[in-house]
Amino acid sequence: MNPSIFQRIPKEGFFQVLLILLLGAATIFEKNEDALNVARSLTKLSFFCVYVLAALVISYFLLPHFFYKKRFWLFFASVLLLLSGVIFIEELVLEQIFYPNSRGKSFPGFIHTLLEISPTILILVGFKFAWDAQQKQKELEHLNTMVAESQLQFLQSQVNPHFLFNNLNNLYSYALENSPKTPKIILELSDLLRYMLYDCKEKWVSLTKEIDYLTNFIRLQELQIEDRGTVNFSIQGQASDKLIAPLLLVVFVENCFKHSTSSMTENILININLQITGDQLRFSCANAYSENGNTQSLSKGIGLENVQTRLNLLYREAHKLTIKTDNNTYLVDLRLDLKTPHQ
Repeated sequence: MNPSIFQRIPKEGFFQVLLILLLGAATIFEKNEDALNVARSLTKLSFFCVYVLAALVISYFLLPHFFYKKRFWLFFASVLLLLSGVIFIEELVLEQIFYPNSRGKSFPGFIHTLLEISPTILILVGFKFAWDAQQKQKELEHLNTMVAESQLQFLQSQVNPHFLFNNLNNLYSYALENSPKTPKIILELSDLLRYMLYDCKEKWVSLTKEIDYLTNFIRLQELQIEDRGTVNFSIQGQASDKLIAPLLLVVFVENCFKHSTSSMTENILININLQITGDQLRFSCANAYSENGNTQSLSKGIGLENVQTRLNLLYREAHKLTIKTDNNTYLVDLRLDLKTPHQ
């Protein structure tokens, strides 16, 4: 899910490397005569390399794993421990090697040494922090655009003449037969459209409402199948106090029905399961399909691409999506961490 440190550094580290080189040059060659003194240059370079290593650990490990996840106490404790290690290496190793008869004989104190080493490390870490803030801002702007576009595209794909025509046709047939199902179908269609047009304006919605919408959507889609197959939908766990991004799960369900109905005329089998355990949500759906049908474009449609983009932006480190085929069965398995901060 997350790229490794070695994958991230080439993308964002060019200017940071340049900054390190400039600071290193300024530290080593403070005076003209120092440039001719190789021993003093190597000495200062040794100290500077330790600072750079500490800055990289803070920038690429402590910031993303602790600070950005709001584990502030653990972050500051880790930074303090790391700086203590830097002071230990500086006082008990480097100064004993390079200044055994002067600075290496006495320790000026923890605070004094901390104030000496902090500026260089803070400058290097500050550059990375500013870079991350800029990238975060770009992602937020991209997220706002993508959410608006994906919701609009979803509404356009659902509230369209074909969708309404099929359901109104079924509703008309039931009405002619005086079926007792008619009022329920009208209510479900009304609730579905109301949720899509009004409730989904919010960035986050109640998981309970999202499940209700999903239930209505599945019932309406079942009308297209009737006696041609079976649809199983199960819900487990407590959803009353949870939030989720709207119209996230239904894309997979819609794809599930299209996948089956476009390639099969009978023996359709669709299994949909939603399980909530604490703050963890697991959503899975599986549908049978025929290889003779037009399934390639459905499994790689715009809707799936949009929902995958939204997942990467909204639940970057808090989701795992698996999509695969097995024995003429199309499988989707999504795991979400619902305690992700809703910013």
